[in-house]
Amino acid sequence: MDDAPGDDGPGGLDGAIAAGAPVRQAVVDLGSNSVRLVVFEGCARNPLVIFNEKAVLRLARGVETTGLLADDALEAALTVMHRYHALARAMSVARFEVLATSAVREAHNGPGFVAELARRMPDVPIRVLPGHEEAALSAAGVLCGIPAADGILADIGGGSLELVRLRAGVAERAETLRLGVIRLAERAGGDTARARAIVQAELDAVPWLAEGEGRDLYVVGGAWRALAYMHMVQTDYPLRIVHHYTISREEARDLTGVITATPRRGLEKLAGASRRRLDDLPFAAVALRRVLRATGARRVVFSASGLREGWYMRAVPEPTARQDPLLAACREMAARHGRQTELPPVLFDWTSPLFAPGGLAGESAEATRMRLAAAWVADIGSHEHPDYRAEQAFLRLLRQPGIALDHHGRAFLATAIALRYDATPEAAFLAPARALLDPLSQHRAELLGVAFRLGFILSGGTPELLRASRLSVRDDLLTLHLDTGGGLFAGESVQRRLDRLGQVLGMRTLLAG
Repeated sequence: MDDAPGDDGPGGLDGAIAAGAPVRQAVVDLGSNSVRLVVFEGCARNPLVIFNEKAVLRLARGVETTGLLADDALEAALTVMHRYHALARAMSVARFEVLATSAVREAHNGPGFVAELARRMPDVPIRVLPGHEEAALSAAGVLCGIPAADGILADIGGGSLELVRLRAGVAERAETLRLGVIRLAERAGGDTARARAIVQAELDAVPWLAEGEGRDLYVVGGAWRALAYMHMVQTDYPLRIVHHYTISREEARDLTGVITATPRRGLEKLAGASRRRLDDLPFAAVALRRVLRATGARRVVFSASGLREGWYMRAVPEPTARQDPLLAACREMAARHGRQTELPPVLFDWTSPLFAPGGLAGESAEATRMRLAAAWVADIGSHEHPDYRAEQAFLRLLRQPGIALDHHGRAFLATAIALRYDATPEAAFLAPARALLDPLSQHRAELLGVAFRLGFILSGGTPELLRASRLSVRDDLLTLHLDTGGGLFAGESVQRRLDRLGQVLGMRTLLAG
């Protein structure tokens, strides 16, 4: 069945949105290695996953040699799909689709399998994705979280490798190759040296890959995420979140070189190696190393979002899809965890004099964007226990499951808001963020946190009272101007916070009004 995406029928997604219900959408990624059900809630700019379950069935096993999906894999898939169908109904999803990829579309008995699924789930659209559509959805998923991505996207599964040229946030040319980890292992007879030759020959037929030279290589797929996790463990990386994990070309070459040169018994002993992925790791490493060589990319950026998130974005209204994902995520957090949404823009404007010429001069467009994001999340600890607000807000920002932040951004925002709640820069729980930030970013986060703290002490978190004060910077003097008729009180606490802000800026302070 090839239903058009978003064709939900009466009472489907559009009906749920119109009724004001908490919309739920579910997709099954019927992949060549694993079958996964993901349930999204809402239709906001950033996907919110409320359920995620995977079964490793290795549907692609044997397709290269027999042309058929194995009987045992088919039976297992039907059992798993029965469960996923029941889960989707129980969760009252408004939109539910099954997306089948390379193993199903290429196996001779794939159409029969799809027909049997359709018979058992007559109300569910089942789409067998052509290679170009699989690549397009993967690209849409990556661009969901990295809208300006520029370079080459590579998405590896069990049966195929999708390649897409991304140019400043636009997906251009795409290619699908028979280089999934299961298929590659079978084509090479389990020999990594033969696998290198096979991968190189197929990549040589895609000349536009060379356009990735000096740009980023965005990689998607469970086998490559397993490599990223190994690298995190072995380097004692402070944040165990694979999405947006970035390593240099040289680090990627070293990692893949070690894995391809290590026999299975040695791989079992490597820190961070997934036992379920041991058979795939050498071929995932071969493919990554060859793609890195073909593209000339400067860095490898791992993405946890791909085809499923791309599917989700197809249903997001165009005005929402155009939103900045970082700012959208921060606004959503403010609405969910803060006290009001009128304060953040006022707080942003209130801090602007500190970053104008004469203050901390030279704020870039990206730094301004991060300051606005920080203003939006400055009150997300308001409902926490007062003794733990700083740490709870820090952890929420550092580890939030959304896809809008890279690791530097997570660390910056988390540090700024922890300090807004009066944490000290040396606090033990801030150690992961300190390891991710350079000195200038650490200083900017401290400056923002201390400034926000002063603003909240003055205003009680209300825009009306905050507007009754302003900051100014002239030469080496920081002045806080108060409209005392507006309900502000220049007590010891205000003076102490102002002096602390001046200390961070390296300026004298004056309280006026």
